[in-house]
Parts: sequence; structure tokens; C-alpha cells
Amino acid sequence: MLWQHLAPLINAGVILSMAGPRLYPLNGRIKLRHLVAFLEVARLKSVVKTAALLGLSQPAVSKTVQELEDILGATLFEPNRRPMVLTGPGEIFFRYAGASLTALKQGVSMVGDEGADADVAFSVGALPTVSAHVLPRALAEVMRRYGAMRPRVVTGPNDVLMSQLRLGDLDLVIGRMPDPETMRGFAFEHLYSERLALVVGPDHPLLAASPLEMTRVVQHQWLLPPPGSVISSTVERYLVTHALRPAAGVIETVSDAFARNYLRLTDAIWFISEGVVAEDVATGWLSVLAADTADTVGPVGLTTRIDAALPLPAQLLTAILRERAARRAEEASRPGAS
Repeated sequence: MLWQHLAPLINAGVILSMAGPRLYPLNGRIKLRHLVAFLEVARLKSVVKTAALLGLSQPAVSKTVQELEDILGATLFEPNRRPMVLTGPGEIFFRYAGASLTALKQGVSMVGDEGADADVAFSVGALPTVSAHVLPRALAEVMRRYGAMRPRVVTGPNDVLMSQLRLGDLDLVIGRMPDPETMRGFAFEHLYSERLALVVGPDHPLLAASPLEMTRVVQHQWLLPPPGSVISSTVERYLVTHALRPAAGVIETVSDAFARNYLRLTDAIWFISEGVVAEDVATGWLSVLAADTADTVGPVGLTTRIDAALPLPAQLLTAILRERAARRAEEASRPGAS
């Protein structure tokens, strides 16, 4: 029963009294490290991955989670399950622990040296597909409409950004929709869709091929997203579907700057979301091969926490992103639009 799940957490002092606003005394043995370790193990479903992310040893992470379970008097993860799965009490604690960390971070930001600017500060995690084209324009419009703000833009691998979002270090993440298994506690709002592009330098020999023979693609070096990146599974499915196997070597990279310059120096082919290179293609710095990638379309949008409200400045940004997405859809629906 639900009450049986709630009882250990109430005894540990982590649930509000249902009879009134009084808080049960919080168990002083619960430390910030317990909450962070628990949240990351729950998100990643792995002690090994959590240890690597937090820079700790696997035994240290396991011991921290065990300490938390002992303090709560509740089993938070199903025993002997790989990947790790939350129990009923674990599911309940996951929701409240995440919300508590976010609230704590927001409270800290409202005092001290940063307090005076807290009303105009917000943090955005940007995946490569929006950081080069969509987000700069949206932020410029926010600043033009509403005056001085202090947005913080953070880029990085998807798993890192999602971890920072869960812990309250980011207010929202913009980019391709993450894998469903990483979406626990998050909400995704679709803005638009985009497909995979096979990107090359402006003088690449395959640009003159009409039609493009996919068998010639394997004769050139490839730049691919590494495993774990948002688009890696999409690229992998595309290569399998078209029976493509590299014959001239592969470089795995998440560095847009490296890829752009490498294509200018070689005849390599970069498999990447079209949004990442939209500006480069528009200016002629890079080009896109005439390959059929219609089966690689994926959603791009906003990822937020379901248990934390967005700060007002972040709400203004999301409103502008929605406006721009609507204009994009309208333009794409016009006759003759490609």
C-alpha cells in the first residue's frame, strides 16, 4: 500500500505532515552527497556510470547510497537488478529529493553577491543542433525586447547537461529529444523536427555527383558522433539501413569547431544534424550531399523539470523559441518550400 511506502520516509523526516504545514524534523545525517549520489544512480541506472560522472570510486558511490538507505530505513533500489531499478519508496524519494536540490540551489542564488541580479539570471543548456543557429537568434531577440539580462549558456554532452538540469544547475535544455530512458522527471516540448545531413567541404568531389551513389560515400573518411551522444543512435540506424560501412577510417568527435575545419582540409564526410551546420551551409562555408535522409527526422525542443517552475526570464526565452518555431513551420508549409 502507498502508506507502507511512505512510512519509512516520514520516519526519516523527508515528507510534509498531511495534517498541516508543520515539517517533520529532517534527519541531520542526510547530507548533500547522499542526495546527489542517489539522484545520479537513479537517472543513469548504474553505479559505474555515476562514479565516472561524479569523479568517485564505485565503492564510494555504493557506500553512499547504502548509507542513505540505512538512514531512511527503506530500500531504494531493487536488489540484484542490473540496470538498477527504483523500488516504490525509491520512486517517491526520487521525486522529492530532486525537487529539494533544485529549491536549495535557487535559494542560494537569491542571497549573497548574486542576489541583486537573481531576477534576471537563468541558465540554458544547449546541444549543438541549436547552439549555432536557433539559440543565438532567440537570445538576441530576448535581449532586444526585454533589456539587460544575465543568461548563462552551457554546452556539452547530453548526459552532462541532463545531469545539470536534474540537479538544478540548469533551468532548461534545448536540443534534440534525449533517449526516453533518460527522461525520468523531465518534460519535453516539441518545437520542430530536423534530419541528419551528410556534410562536406565546399569543393568536395561528391557534390558534382548526380545522382549521388551511396557506394561512393564509403570511399571517404567519416566524422561520426561518439556513442552516448543524442544523435549517435540515429546515425547508426541510418548506416545500417543503407548498408554503409566505413572503408577509409572514422573519427569520432563532438567538437563542431574541429569538424568544420577538418572538412575544409580534407574530403571527409560529417554525419550530423542539419541544424548544427545551418549557418555554415547558408554562408557557403560547408555543403550538404544530396543524400536521402528522410528516415532520420527527429524532434528538437525544450527539456525541463516537471517539478520546478521556470524563472521568468527563461519563460520569455521559451516563448520566443515557440514563436520562431511557428514561423519556421509556416515557411516550410508554403508552396515551393523545400
